[in-house]
Amino acid sequence: MLAMAGCIIEIYLMYTGYIVNCLYLVDFSEPLSFVIGPAFYLLVVNLEENKFKKIHYLHFVFPVIYFFLEIPFLIQSNDYKFNSWISSFHINLPYREVHLAYEPRMFWVTDNHTEMALASLIIYAALGLYFVYKSFRKKGESFLKPVDAAYKKMQAVVFNVVTASIVILIVKFFNVDDTGDHVFAAYISITVYLTSFNIIRHSVFFKQTTQDQQQKYKSSSLAPEIMETTRKKLVSIMSDAKPFLNNNFSLPDLADRVGVSVHHLSQVINEGLQKNFSEMVAQYRVEEAKQILKKNPHLKIEEVAEQVGYLSKSSFNTAFKKITGKTPSDFRAG
Repeated sequence: MLAMAGCIIEIYLMYTGYIVNCLYLVDFSEPLSFVIGPAFYLLVVNLEENKFKKIHYLHFVFPVIYFFLEIPFLIQSNDYKFNSWISSFHINLPYREVHLAYEPRMFWVTDNHTEMALASLIIYAALGLYFVYKSFRKKGESFLKPVDAAYKKMQAVVFNVVTASIVILIVKFFNVDDTGDHVFAAYISITVYLTSFNIIRHSVFFKQTTQDQQQKYKSSSLAPEIMETTRKKLVSIMSDAKPFLNNNFSLPDLADRVGVSVHHLSQVINEGLQKNFSEMVAQYRVEEAKQILKKNPHLKIEEVAEQVGYLSKSSFNTAFKKITGKTPSDFRAG
C-alpha cells in the first residue's frame, strides 16, 4: 500500500502540474512500481504460510537495482526534469535550455520503465494466481466462495491485482502512448480505501467485549449444550489449526472458522474459557512460544515473537511475562 501510495502521489503531481513546485520528485516513484508485484505475491504467500522467510527479500532485489540504475536521471537538474515532464504531459510548452554531459536514461531498463513495470505486475499476478490455485485446491476451498478468512483475503488480493493489470492492459491496447496512469491511480485509490475500511471493520480493537455485553450474555439464547459444543470446536481449532500464529488474526476471523456469530463466540470465550479474546490469544501464543524456545535455542527472541503472531518484541515480552511471570529470555535460561 505504501508503494502504491508513492506512485499515486507522483501521478497526482504530474497531472495537476504541482510537480513544477517540486521537480526533484519527477519519476521518483519508478522503483516503487516494481515493489507492488513482489509485495502482492508475498502477501498471498504469507496468508497461506503465516511466516516470512529471509529468502523472500530477494524478490525486492530488482527494485533496488532499478533505483541505482535511475540515479543518473534522479541527480539531473530541475530544468532537465521540467523538460522530461512537459514532454509527457504538456508538449506545447517551451523547453528549457539544458546541457547534458551524458544520457540520463542510458540503460534500456530505465528507458522502458512502463513496459517493465507492467511486465513485473503481470508476472507476479500470474505467480500469485498459481500459488492461490494450488493452495485452494490443497485445502479444498472454492475460489468463488471461500469459507476460511485467510482464503477470503487471498481472493480479494488476487482479484485486485489481476483486475488492475487488466485495466492497464486495456488502456495500453487502445492508446499506446498513454500508460493509463490516471485510471490506475483512481482504481488503486478505491482499493486502498476499501482495504483500510475492511481492516478497521475487522479490528479486534472495535470487537472487544464490554461489561455491558457480558450482562447481555445472561439473557442470551445460546443453550448450554450449544455453548459446550462451540467451546470444544473453538479449542480444537485453536490447538490444531493454530490460526493465532497469523498476526492479523481477529475475532471475526475466528468466528468464521467456528461457524458462529461474533457475539456468540465472544460469549463462549468469556463464559466458557473465563477470558476475553485478547487474553485467550495471548495464552495460546505464549504456550506456542514456550515450545519454540525449548526446541530452538538458537532462535532470536524477535524471531520467536514473529512466529507466534506478534509484530513487536516488546508486545511479546509483555504478554509472556504477564502469563508466565518471566521474560522469554529468563524462561529459556532456565
